[in-house]
Amino acid sequence: MEAHAVNPWVAVAYLIAGICFILALRGLSSPATSRRGNRYGMAGMAIAVVTTLVTHVPTVTAIGTDYKVHIDGWRFLEIFAAIAIGAVIGLTTARKIQMTAMPQLVAAFHSLVGLAAVLVGVAAFYNPAAFGILEAGGLDILKGSRIEMGLGVAIGAITFSGSVIAFAKLNGNMSGAPILLPARHSINLAALLAIIVLVSLFHGDTPHLFWGIVALSFVIGFLLIIPIGGADMPVVVSMLNSYSGWAAAAMGFTLHNTAMIVTGALVGSSGAILSYIMCRAMNRSFISVIAGGFGAENAAGGGEGREQRPWKRGSAEDAAFLMQEAENVIIIPGYGMAVAQAQHVLREMADLLKKHGVNVKYAIHPVAGRMPGHMNVLLAEASVPYDEVFELEDINGEFAQCDVAFIIGANDVVNPAARTDKSSPIYGMPVFDVEKAKTIFFVKRSMGGVGYAGVDNDVFYMDQTMMLLADAKKMVEDINKALAD
Repeated sequence: MEAHAVNPWVAVAYLIAGICFILALRGLSSPATSRRGNRYGMAGMAIAVVTTLVTHVPTVTAIGTDYKVHIDGWRFLEIFAAIAIGAVIGLTTARKIQMTAMPQLVAAFHSLVGLAAVLVGVAAFYNPAAFGILEAGGLDILKGSRIEMGLGVAIGAITFSGSVIAFAKLNGNMSGAPILLPARHSINLAALLAIIVLVSLFHGDTPHLFWGIVALSFVIGFLLIIPIGGADMPVVVSMLNSYSGWAAAAMGFTLHNTAMIVTGALVGSSGAILSYIMCRAMNRSFISVIAGGFGAENAAGGGEGREQRPWKRGSAEDAAFLMQEAENVIIIPGYGMAVAQAQHVLREMADLLKKHGVNVKYAIHPVAGRMPGHMNVLLAEASVPYDEVFELEDINGEFAQCDVAFIIGANDVVNPAARTDKSSPIYGMPVFDVEKAKTIFFVKRSMGGVGYAGVDNDVFYMDQTMMLLADAKKMVEDINKALAD
């Protein structure tokens, strides 16, 4: 028998790990407590991993009233070699990755979680005795474990292929525009029903049904993500995070591992809740997004054929003069700020403006950047005070009293087409009312580019708008020099 079957301390250790994970989620809900949340998460994972190793690596055999413990040295070495390799890769990646590539990294990590669930399922299918899921008499896999295994493999495969597509879209290897296949909803529904049927039918002697589940799940993951446009990619990243959690929870049931069940359920439920909150913030249907972009046909025609219209060019000196004379300035950061790594000089600009008596606030859209919380993390990294950062619903009413709206690297989140153009891929998404500000400074690299959704922006051509065309960091540095003179 195994030690974890009789040792109550194992359940206690997993309970403590689960509490740490809950505290981690609570800490990560705010930039002010995010570091503490990360520490709780690392502590919980360390407890879960050590407990699992202690209870599964040794073999405990009952001999009368005594127990004999045997440790397979090679098995122990293999496990720690795998952990060490993964730790080195993770540490190196975390140290080298730029914040601009963080959404791609998150998508890549989700794909690995999904692939791990598939590989664990394959191992359990071909060697159920090693996982303790063989029926009495050794004839077949336990029925309950078959269902859990099938669901874990299916969700893991969907997570893997969906995350690969999300990575390609975020990294620019694929177009951020929706790719609409004919009859895709019927194909998705048929594939989903087929997966459910196969999960209910497969058993230990039907490898063709098992691999049918894997193949169909890989296909449906691909089909679910390609119709989703760039404006909705932050929701996709959050949704895939949820999928990876449910895959881990399902495999936890297969492995009879409480820590995996608890951790997976927490990740799955929190990711689903975050996806739902973001969909509400964007005026998107949650079911539509997770089902592969229902209604995207209505938005497929937006963003075609840019019209040549007059616009005004401003300078760093113009921006410095008008902002230091202003009473209220609202800064709207976006992905372009992340690309230029301009968050530190932006905070310096805000500090200089405050010395001139200007009231400075930051406006953060739920989908600014390409993953949830992207801008919040960047501003926290630059030590921007948390009480100066406001979400869309809390600050949108202040633009009418705002002297200057300073847009740095954002585009789709300030585009009025979301309210006025029903053919636009961003139609219906709540955006900042920057057009109500007295003066708008719009920092972007050139007039040739459009937002991630590929839509031209009327704000560029408004009478109160001055375009500051340059690298975002260089432009803000020039503004800071002018403010300091």
